[in-house]
Amino acid sequence: MLKVVKIGGNVVDNPVKLDAFLKDFASLEGPKVLVHGGGKIATTISKALGIETLMINGRRVTDAETLKVVTMVYAGLINKTIVGKLQTLGCKAIGLSGVDGALISSKRRNPVPVDYGYVGDPIVERFNSALAKALIEAGYTLVVAPITLDAADGSPLNTNADTVARTVAVGLSGLMETELVFCFEKRGVLSDVNDDNSVIPEITPSQFERLRAEGVVADGMLPKLENAFDAIGRGVRRVVICCADAVAEKGYGGTTLKAE
Repeated sequence: MLKVVKIGGNVVDNPVKLDAFLKDFASLEGPKVLVHGGGKIATTISKALGIETLMINGRRVTDAETLKVVTMVYAGLINKTIVGKLQTLGCKAIGLSGVDGALISSKRRNPVPVDYGYVGDPIVERFNSALAKALIEAGYTLVVAPITLDAADGSPLNTNADTVARTVAVGLSGLMETELVFCFEKRGVLSDVNDDNSVIPEITPSQFERLRAEGVVADGMLPKLENAFDAIGRGVRRVVICCADAVAEKGYGGTTLKAE
């Protein structure tokens, strides 16, 4: 089974955690794809360049200057750092963004009601599955940066990494059996955000709606679960949300998302 693993910026930001995660990821058997977030590195470099970072509801506003920075950092510095580390671990890795080979085409997000600037929403139906399949069958592990191709004019667009991971998993699920694993700093979806041991082992769509209505699931966890259930509805066999430390464990632990 193909594993599509997404790692968050909190791990990318921490060299020790990143090295440990990549060692575990490289040890996974079978075909695999790694999708990474951007973390705070782009913010740090933007500040050094005198470019203000604007956030709305926890999401980065990507103006023209910020787009240059995130493209350089996500598709360049972070992507190539991860690829290089995987090479030293014996993993035959190749770094791509959604722009390369038109792997992931996007539509620029509607500026109404909130204008996030040069931000893209992937067009799942235009995922270049032939390119991805050819590279995977050639023995490569794809390392995908969250920069996608504007289908309208060919420019790069900043894109949510969870959504990129969902797009890759869905795009390949029609060609091979696929599972999607979201790795972050917590052990899974928690019933109490202050209790790391309150992991919810399984969530169905109806349970998700109840948890959302009760406010148990909120903020940054919402897009993860929305992407997870969208992936399941589009053919991905299994989706797990777990701690980055558990990626090499059997079953990953954490929370498994499943159909009713």
